[in-house]
Amino acid sequence: MTQIFGAASTTEDVLSGVSLKGKRVLVTGVSAGLGIETARALAGHGAHVVGAARSLAKAESATAQVRADAEHGGGAFELIALDLADLESVRACADQLNAAGLSFDLVIANAGVMATPFGHTNDGFETQFGTNHLGHFVLVNRIAGLMRPGARLVNLSSAGHRFADVDLNDPNFEQTPYEPFVAYGRSKTANILFAVAFDARHRARGIRATAVHPGGILTELPRHMPAGAIEAMVTGINEQAAAEGKPPFQFKTIPQGAATSVWAGVIAEADAVGAHYCEDCHVSAVVPDELPLGLGSEGVRAYAIDPAHAEALWAKSEEMVGETFS
Repeated sequence: MTQIFGAASTTEDVLSGVSLKGKRVLVTGVSAGLGIETARALAGHGAHVVGAARSLAKAESATAQVRADAEHGGGAFELIALDLADLESVRACADQLNAAGLSFDLVIANAGVMATPFGHTNDGFETQFGTNHLGHFVLVNRIAGLMRPGARLVNLSSAGHRFADVDLNDPNFEQTPYEPFVAYGRSKTANILFAVAFDARHRARGIRATAVHPGGILTELPRHMPAGAIEAMVTGINEQAAAEGKPPFQFKTIPQGAATSVWAGVIAEADAVGAHYCEDCHVSAVVPDELPLGLGSEGVRAYAIDPAHAEALWAKSEEMVGETFS
């Protein structure tokens, strides 16, 4: 019988008794938080993990435990440079991986930024959309040929996708007043839509794609938010929860936050998660747009998993990056 996992499950719960020897995995964003834990758990269970990071020096220092667990568990760990806010770096990373010619069983697009001040990537894209979506869009598509039949793509999204749908007419806020969490919401919706469209293109050769919400976790991600903003947000969520007779919101630990990525990548049935959005180690239901946006609420907005909408974003993304991917 398949074991049922939930919000409190950790990476070790999900991978208990599982050997990943012979599997190769790419994880982006391995210099902090969820990326480190995801890489550690997979390498510790025997996988060969390639960790991508903008700063190799920071990542080298941050991943000592990943290497230790890899050695103990029969896995391996190596680093590769990747700056998702610079398509020259993204293409160089993809070229290096393609030149090596080694296949992947799992790609976890984990890296990202949240609620940044208004700015642009090196290529002129709004920072969050450019980093969280377009950087991964180019990287994953350029290495898609390395993904073995049966491989999976896991895109890290967020409950924050419920803040905003993508705006294909004004992706860089050239006509729209900039709001940090609107921009974040757009980028997280894009992460889900990218998974939907990638899944449609590659499922015939046994490759599936999904998007996950790791949950509310205290990592480096909110570093651009003003002091006290997280505390104020949680207070508001708990006031709403109390009014509805629900328990107060609780942050997840980092091992709990990384569990859904690992579950969706190697444990869940491929047909169950393909082209879907997952949280707390299960596939999420579609919820009405008018439901609350709080960190503790569940579900995916219909616009984020709509196949036609996903195709429109794909076409816009190709136009923006100047590349066409089959």
